[in-house]
Amino acid sequence: MSRAVINVPKTVKRGEIFEVRTLVAHAMETGFRRTQLGEVIPRDIITRFVATYNGVEVFRADLHPAIAANPLIAFTTVATESGTIAFQWTGDKGYSFTESATITVV
Repeated sequence: MSRAVINVPKTVKRGEIFEVRTLVAHAMETGFRRTQLGEVIPRDIITRFVATYNGVEVFRADLHPAIAANPLIAFTTVATESGTIAFQWTGDKGYSFTESATITVV
């Protein structure tokens, strides 16, 4: 079960650049480790992160085995209108997790 921590300001002035920070908890496995019997433990990582602001993609990252187990991703965007910022993490073994946050533009 994944859990996300999202940090976005509640209100922002129109046209202002603001920072978005996300952290998702995910049990990652690089695919390079082996069991005590010498068998390779299958890779299980988050491979993509996408953020949309009112349905428009504002940030995307493709992730690789060297990424941290609980990746912290920070980016900036411009406040254009009040609405929802949606976050989606996808990965190996059909992993998909979505979370969202609302923002008010004044």
